[in-house]
This record gives sequence, C-alpha cells and structure tokens, in this order.
Amino acid sequence: MKPLSILAATATLLATPVFADGHATGDAAAGERTFRQCVACHVVVDAEGETLAGRNARTGPNLYGIHGRTIGSVEDFRYSGGLEALMDAEMMWDEESFVAYVQDPTGWIREAAGDDSLRGAMSFRVRSEEDALNLYAYLVSLGGSEE
Repeated sequence: MKPLSILAATATLLATPVFADGHATGDAAAGERTFRQCVACHVVVDAEGETLAGRNARTGPNLYGIHGRTIGSVEDFRYSGGLEALMDAEMMWDEESFVAYVQDPTGWIREAAGDDSLRGAMSFRVRSEEDALNLYAYLVSLGGSEE
C-alpha cells in the first residue's frame, strides 16, 4: 500500500467517530444538541430512575438503552399499531432502523412491515441523516444494556 493511501485511510478512520462496541457512527456531542428537539416528548431515564436527558415527558417512550431493544417494547407505553406490528415481528432498534425511522416514521414503518395501512404516532421528523446519526450516537452514549 502506498504511503498516501495509508495516510488517507488513517485520516478517514480518525475522522469518523465510532464507539468501541460499533453501535454508532455519529457525533454524540452534536447528537446531544439535536436531542433538544426531542425533549418535548421523550426522556432518557436509566434503570435507577435517574433522568439522563430530557424532562419528564411522556408523549414518547423512554429512549434509554435503545440500541438492541425490541421495537415497541417499553413497558406500560402505548405504541402505535405500526410499531406494535414491528414488535410482534421481533424487530430490534439498531442505528440503521433508528436513523430511517426518525427521518420518516410512518414511511419507515410501512416499508419495514410491508404494510401500507400501518401508521406511526410520531409526527416529528429529524431533518437530516447526519442529525439522525448524531442523535443515535448520543442516545447510545447514555448507556443501557441490550435485551
């Protein structure tokens, strides 16, 4: 490999934030800023009951430990029929599904479930893929174990 190729490859790897476990490729610090748009509906509360992000919002589910969690599985939260269908199919949240969902909730649900009659309840859309990746990185950085 030529020295210039090695330098370019190294620069690319260093420029892309990646968590040690490989869950998220976005910038968690930028995602924290993006999460400010989510606090009206969502909160991140850990297993001990400590609020890590957001306010006492209850419109949307707690986002703690989202990576690897079954879609639609937060206990005592009432999900849309679309997300319940994905829960029944045992689909899990990962970076790809989260990023697609937050950019077009109903469209993603319909495509993932293969059913154009399903809808999501979330009306907010994250404007860019970069913001969605950063948001996911932030949520993953707050912790929570996989199911």
